[in-house]
Amino acid sequence: MRTIDSPAFVVGYRPHKDDEGPLELACQLARAYGSPVEALTVVPQGWPTAVAGDTDREFRRWAVEEGQACAVEALERLAAHPDVEATASWVSARSVPQALLDRVDALDAGLVVVGSGEEVATGQVAVTSKTDRLLHSSPVPVAIAPRGYRAGEAATVTRATVAFRGDDTTWNLLDRVAGIVRETQSSIRVVTFAIRRGGMYTSGVPRAEDPVLRSWVARAEEEQARARDHLTEQGFTDDEVECLTVVAGSWGGAMDRLDWGRGDLLVLGSSSSHRLAQVFLGSSAAKILRHSPVPVIVVPGLTAV
Repeated sequence: MRTIDSPAFVVGYRPHKDDEGPLELACQLARAYGSPVEALTVVPQGWPTAVAGDTDREFRRWAVEEGQACAVEALERLAAHPDVEATASWVSARSVPQALLDRVDALDAGLVVVGSGEEVATGQVAVTSKTDRLLHSSPVPVAIAPRGYRAGEAATVTRATVAFRGDDTTWNLLDRVAGIVRETQSSIRVVTFAIRRGGMYTSGVPRAEDPVLRSWVARAEEEQARARDHLTEQGFTDDEVECLTVVAGSWGGAMDRLDWGRGDLLVLGSSSSHRLAQVFLGSSAAKILRHSPVPVIVVPGLTAV
């Protein structure tokens, strides 16, 4: 699997949208990694015919004109980030996720960046059906910008928050996030979530005063102490590592208990295996994602260490 520090980042650019969040996030990440950005627009592809009729020819002419215009538009918007090396291209295809992945493969890119759906308010993250398919098939991390995201001029990455539950999979994720953080010279925050109603990140607990919850929190803090020691062994200083256990009555409440800054990222793990792909949106990771007020990077294909 390629690492996030590969040569280029691919960002899906949707034409005729007011949301520049994906471009903003792509430039923010590219600035942190010193990577170039390519904005890719996918226009619809007509059905192949043995002999193209007038309608087919008109459609193909429109596709070319639309693709070229979108590439010009993307470059104009990317010009607002003169310190980031950027290009734009377009392709005609039937599947947007597959077109993005084909471009990732062609560039040997290390990251693909997309936006959120239009059904949520500004500042919220929403996974579209296209992004959902991308998450389940991408060999590289996928970054999702909140709707209407604005990174700010010359913004970079200052902190990565990792959702951690102390099992083998999230230990694997922690190592991946440590690499991301080290490459961007930012800090890392390790958070374990306990949700009183509807179950915790690892198991259900009915009430805050329940002794089971107190026991679970104590065990979570032990795992976090191990995580801190592990990160220290990798060269992180005390100032660069923060470990928290957040207890709340809902996922939204849990996210609200954390402070979030302009340079923050949330990093979650997912599995690209067929068995788990069908349950991704019902998982705890997806619930955390939907309540994130900051960009989210989903690391695919994690396995137990």
